[in-house]
Amino acid sequence: MKILPAIDLRNGKVVRLERGDYDLQTTYGDDPVATANVFAGAGAEWIHIVDLDAARSGRPTNTSAVAAIRDAVDIRLELGGGMRDERTIRSALEAGVDRVIVGSAALRDLQWFEQLASTDDLAGRIVLGLDARDGMLAADGWTTPTECTAVEVARRASDWPLAGIVYTDIARDGMLTGVNIAATAELISVTDVPVTASGGVASLDHLLACKEIGCWGAIVGKAWYEGLIDLERACELTA
Repeated sequence: MKILPAIDLRNGKVVRLERGDYDLQTTYGDDPVATANVFAGAGAEWIHIVDLDAARSGRPTNTSAVAAIRDAVDIRLELGGGMRDERTIRSALEAGVDRVIVGSAALRDLQWFEQLASTDDLAGRIVLGLDARDGMLAADGWTTPTECTAVEVARRASDWPLAGIVYTDIARDGMLTGVNIAATAELISVTDVPVTASGGVASLDHLLACKEIGCWGAIVGKAWYEGLIDLERACELTA
């Protein structure tokens, strides 16, 4: 299983939110490149980056910070936040991001998203972002509820040529209460797309539980920033 340490960007700074609430922000630094270098040095193969400004506005905002990270580290990057049209998605990929996460735009038009993900040069480079409260998906930086369930969408996307699904339990994100293992396992059971767990990781045991249910990856955010997880050890244990 892959460990994907997270860099959430807001106004160029490295931050974390609680349950996706923009009013509940903790700032951990103003140098995303330094953070990325630490992650690379610990043996991470991927970094999970989120442009929080873009997630809410729909307009890529922290592009210079993402570009600086790309220039600094020789590991794979996935980027989410504001990926709401093909031009923006292609721009991110052309700028050196290895894959992009599409959430809100996919939920608004799954037929468009399926066609996008199936385009020859994009196949295998698009990740579906499923962010849910009590199983119901939310969009626009988690501010807009939808009538779709994560399981329904994951099942529908099962045979699409996606790079993966990132499943986030919003209620647990940034709360250090543990991954929603039951919901994540259910999602894995209905799709052939590799699933990455997000939201609530606080210990090595949580990561091992993700590995046990068959997660392709797990995102580590606040737990690392708060000193609760040794990233190098986590990468070794879950390899």
